Amino acid sequence: MLLGWLIGLPLAVGAVLALADLGPARPLEPESRRGRIVAGIGVATAVLVTVLAVAAAVSGPRAEAALFAGIRAGWAVDALSAVLVVTVAVATLAVLVFAAGEPELRTGRFAGLMLVFAGSMLATVTATTLAPLLMAWEVMGAASWALIGYAHRDPASVGAAHTAFLTTRFADLGLYLAAGAALAGGAGALALDQLPGAAPGWRHVVAAGIVAAALGKSAQLPFAYWLSGAMRGPSPVSALLHSATMVAAGAYLLLRTSPLLGAVGWAGPLVAWIGALTALGLGLVAVAQRDLKQLLAASTCAQIGYMVLAAGAASAAAGAAATSAGVLQLVAHAATKSLLFLAAGAWLTALGTRRLDRLEGAARRFPLVGVTFTVGALSLAGIPPLSLWVAKDAVLAAALTSALPGAPALYAVGLAGAAVAAVYSAKAVWFAWRPDRPVPDTGLEQEPTGRVPRAAGPPLVVLAAGAAGLGVLPLVGPAVLATDAPAGWELALSAAVALAAAGWAWRRAGRLPAPALLRDWLRLEPAARALVARPVLATARGLARFDDRVLDRAVDGTARTTVRLARGLDRRGEGAVDGAVRGVADGARVLGRWARRPQTGQLHQYYAQASVAFALLAALAVVVIVVR
Repeated sequence: MLLGWLIGLPLAVGAVLALADLGPARPLEPESRRGRIVAGIGVATAVLVTVLAVAAAVSGPRAEAALFAGIRAGWAVDALSAVLVVTVAVATLAVLVFAAGEPELRTGRFAGLMLVFAGSMLATVTATTLAPLLMAWEVMGAASWALIGYAHRDPASVGAAHTAFLTTRFADLGLYLAAGAALAGGAGALALDQLPGAAPGWRHVVAAGIVAAALGKSAQLPFAYWLSGAMRGPSPVSALLHSATMVAAGAYLLLRTSPLLGAVGWAGPLVAWIGALTALGLGLVAVAQRDLKQLLAASTCAQIGYMVLAAGAASAAAGAAATSAGVLQLVAHAATKSLLFLAAGAWLTALGTRRLDRLEGAARRFPLVGVTFTVGALSLAGIPPLSLWVAKDAVLAAALTSALPGAPALYAVGLAGAAVAAVYSAKAVWFAWRPDRPVPDTGLEQEPTGRVPRAAGPPLVVLAAGAAGLGVLPLVGPAVLATDAPAGWELALSAAVALAAAGWAWRRAGRLPAPALLRDWLRLEPAARALVARPVLATARGLARFDDRVLDRAVDGTARTTVRLARGLDRRGEGAVDGAVRGVADGARVLGRWARRPQTGQLHQYYAQASVAFALLAALAVVVIVVR
């Protein structure tokens, strides 16, 4: 019952709000009573969901139902999903409170889609079998597409939504492949913990499908580019989808299925190296960005890379420590990045821009946003004692002690990624706090209001507290989040690296190199178009021509030949056929007349006929005897 309310409440309320907002567009009134009511319903629902999430995390409910023959649907709140359930609920509440201060987001469509997305995310993290996870995964993808393209009259926003949707959908095909292979391999009722028991050959296909779907959803290499375009969505959308929930769903799936990754051998090392290389490569992309949201988007890919690295380590004898480290990284990153995206949204509303050179002095003009943004940026940089400092080190420590091939090299790449994180974080803070410099009001992304909405304050403060304080959890003791604190030398080394890199970046923030390759996100999108989209479209066009010129012509030719044969038979063969039928009928009538002749009705004639018949039979018998 509790799980039903936890998942069903946001889905139901969200669907009602979104559907009620359909119909002819009406002029938006910034202070309309209807907008305030809709925003209030969204926030109230998020509050109830948060209460239910906390209750579920404490009680650990489970539910199961028959879905198809031999396949069951299951949901549960266990030690792993409990943390995610609370994180999703709190992040949704913070984002909806923030969005209530922006008039253009006080619509049933926005609040409804956000709640539908949150409900599908809750269903995803609590699913214990593949079938309901796949269903929730689909709803989550559809809701994210609608939210990224919320400004549906802006072609650029719609194009970005399409790019994100098609890229993630391409990767999501892996889940269907995994489900089919699990059925073929005899993995029971498709329970996630039974997937390692699939037949050896099919087990590799299951793992490949899950890895592809997870890397695509989490914007890891080579799928990272879709997150760049997704920044065209409203800032609250980025704060929820692209920091705390959607992009974390892929990493969570890998953490959940780490026993499967370990069972196939190749998947764990592959996932770990992709995570480490994404942390470093997309960190360098973040350094080269001149747009604050683009910087935060690239850093999201990089930080999610540490969660993916933790999943790889968990598959290679690191066990619960690596899984818990990945979850701690996920939670700390959710608080930190939600804070930074909301702060960027507040400045966008007030100043009308996201460009770093136009945000100079923004922290001085709006101190509350500036201070909370700085807390989040310092956490992102890995500065002690803030949350991502310890979370990142816990992941690196698990990777170093795992049985992964090249574990020391993985640790070194991850540490280099941490140094890069300190560089792009220091760059963002430097631009926000440097003295204000007047710039012309031309070329802004939107009309500035000159003020930060009052509703922005509480969620920024709460998230800043989370970004600052979550890092102490593993230091309190191993019972907290079931993970061990990293060794003292690891904490000291990463702190020294982060401080040194941040200090270097602070001195050179205005002169950091920005190669075109990095500014263009490693040109991953053009590469995907050239290597995937164009060949697929060319193949589709070729098949269409084959259909038109070969299959269609063959069908038409067959039809025309059949019609001509029918007409020829109609002209030449119909008379013969009719004559044969008439001949058969005439013969039957003649035989009938012959058969009626012996039927005279006179008894003595019947006796005579019977005598003749018996005589013939006797003669036939004599002939047979003689022949023998």
